Amino acid sequence: MTPPPPVRPACRADAPAIARIHVSSWRETYAGLMPDDFLERMTSEEMRRRREANWERTISQGLETVLVAEQDGVVVAFTSAGPARDHPGYEAELMTLYALRSAQGQGLGQALFRQLVQDLRADGVQNLALWVLADNPTRQWYLRRGGREAGEKLDGTLREVRVVWDRLPG
Repeated sequence: MTPPPPVRPACRADAPAIARIHVSSWRETYAGLMPDDFLERMTSEEMRRRREANWERTISQGLETVLVAEQDGVVVAFTSAGPARDHPGYEAELMTLYALRSAQGQGLGQALFRQLVQDLRADGVQNLALWVLADNPTRQWYLRRGGREAGEKLDGTLREVRVVWDRLPG
């Protein structure tokens, strides 16, 4: 039996790695799903620097639960959750779950999600929601983990689907 991948709470020193993964994952995941000019702006070097500063602030101020997964001591995936922003009736929102393409398919996402749910439950959170692009292949990944679709919204030309867990998986 393979041991679970190392997952741990993020620290401020992880902010550069998280920002790098965030930008790289957007390039790898959203190419062809988002307008090219928008994707270019969201993955520019300036945006990477802004994301790094935002992640450093988020982690140091405890604004969200942020976890990282490592391979050979290098952060290659991360997830975050915080108070639900626009999901009425839901306490927490899954804000991010990204892994470098080279690290995908190895159970890191599942390990991160499992630990995040465990941490949220320990904080008294009962339920969870997220927005995912309708065309994003990971939409099905969330459904296989017990989420259900519960509405959609249009953000410009992008259609997003709400995925919810009415009770956090146990």
